[in-house]
Amino acid sequence: MRRRKVSDRGLQLREKQKARASYGVLERQFRRYYEQAVRRTGITGDNLLRILELRLDNVVYRLGFAESRAQARQLVRHGQISLNGHKADIPSHVVKLDDIIAWTARGAKSEFFAVAKEQIKGRTAPSWLALDAEQMTGRVLLAPVTEEIGAKFDPATIVEFYSR
Repeated sequence: MRRRKVSDRGLQLREKQKARASYGVLERQFRRYYEQAVRRTGITGDNLLRILELRLDNVVYRLGFAESRAQARQLVRHGQISLNGHKADIPSHVVKLDDIIAWTARGAKSEFFAVAKEQIKGRTAPSWLALDAEQMTGRVLLAPVTEEIGAKFDPATIVEFYSR
């Protein structure tokens, strides 16, 4: 049997699923993010990428506190990350400009904190984040730039998928 050519709709679905899988987001939540992106001014695909990048678990990952987004999600869920001095345990929380991401007192006592501190020394954060490797804190300086994100999927295709 021969394989059939994948339809345009199938390609769009595949791109959407890639995006969902890479950020670890369920369908209902992803659709909500898309609807928020549509309401904002500017290019919908870029808005969607910015919303996904500004999730707390993703920012923790981008700062280098975790080796993967799943690990960052677990750090947040277990109450080891603080946002503006308060314990944050919701990975989907969307951070804003000038928010400070740090470790809680409990998180700083963990064995993983020492490992993360060693790994973070030679690492640099994206230009939209400020990282203080000594204090193990980070700050959101500005909205992420689409070119710097380096997404492994095409946001325009996702917009086409949902605009039907």
